[in-house]
Amino acid sequence: MYDLPRKFTYGVIKNYLIVRGQSENEDEASLKYPGNQHAAEWYLFSDLNNPKRSGAYVTRVLDPDSADLFYVPFFSSLSLVANPVRDGPVVVEHYNDVEMQEDLMEWLGKQPYWKRNHGRDHVFICQDPNALHNIVNRVKDAMLLVSDFGRLGHNQASFVKDVILPYSHRITTYKGDIGVENRKYLMFFMGNRYRKEGGKIRDSLFKILENEEDVVIKHGTQSRESRRMATQGMHSSKFCLHPAGDTPSACRLFDAIVSLCIPVIISDYIELPFEDVIDYRKIAVFVDTDSAVTPGYLVKLLRGVKTGTILEFQQELTKVKHYFEYDDPKGSVNEIWRQVSLKVPLIKLMINRDKRLVKRELSEPDCSCLCTNQTVIHESFHDAAS
Repeated sequence: MYDLPRKFTYGVIKNYLIVRGQSENEDEASLKYPGNQHAAEWYLFSDLNNPKRSGAYVTRVLDPDSADLFYVPFFSSLSLVANPVRDGPVVVEHYNDVEMQEDLMEWLGKQPYWKRNHGRDHVFICQDPNALHNIVNRVKDAMLLVSDFGRLGHNQASFVKDVILPYSHRITTYKGDIGVENRKYLMFFMGNRYRKEGGKIRDSLFKILENEEDVVIKHGTQSRESRRMATQGMHSSKFCLHPAGDTPSACRLFDAIVSLCIPVIISDYIELPFEDVIDYRKIAVFVDTDSAVTPGYLVKLLRGVKTGTILEFQQELTKVKHYFEYDDPKGSVNEIWRQVSLKVPLIKLMINRDKRLVKRELSEPDCSCLCTNQTVIHESFHDAAS
């Protein structure tokens, strides 16, 4: 891991907190990364800085010549929102996310290990879909740790080199047993009704579902009270709706998983983390967009699911939910590093291949690898309902 200038790590946290009223004299050692759904960048950074870490799939080395990969720990998602949309108590005019991205590229450009393989053996985390937006085309050969490929081009993202991350869930993990006795609602959703791009389906779903007596579907924005209500709703429902937002994935899916609330995924181009160890068909219901917006289809489908099938789904959720806990020693961080380690042989292959290939100009991107999943998922769930 690069020992970046602190402005790219703790400096981002400090600017984020100052603009929200915290003292500029706050000791860096006491700075806490603000809780949000993109906290993976903090957890990975902290893990590699932990001198007591052991048994991990990756090991931090201090000799760059012995490194297989170079992790660039810029807090890109936090940097994106360091200045609030609305004016805060303090205006920090000198902070600019685009300038930070450019400064990072300038710093990397001076590093011999970046220049050696054109960054192909480097790792960036850009979990927010807009993180690193200004430089992503200049780091596209590196390994990208992302939430989905929704805003990345075919020549920027690939299953061969990149890793899909889970969002850090924002509601309280359900501690009870499996069962339906305390889950009085058929289905729950709380979130922004109006989204762009693929998320336009949400408004259609609201119109179809808002008058169903055993369905709770509410418009809500991020706040402490909204999280409290979402926790209560997810813990009290059998199924949790997960429609696409501005991008195919959202934090809500992982909130549902740790709530043992069976996700109903309506997002035709979604990518999911850790699919080599998790069969999502055992923990979630997949419904294609066209079927989902057919009046009566969803509720009929879900009301037809027998209690025994619901319990089977809940049991499977209990087996895998630790993968989505960032503070679990065997959870998200450990699994992300495992996924990263699996990419190393292929990255070395691509580095060696680059050295022998004749450079050529193509009218279309040359993606000599498996790229994003652009096939529509059709899962009617009829077998479980029968």
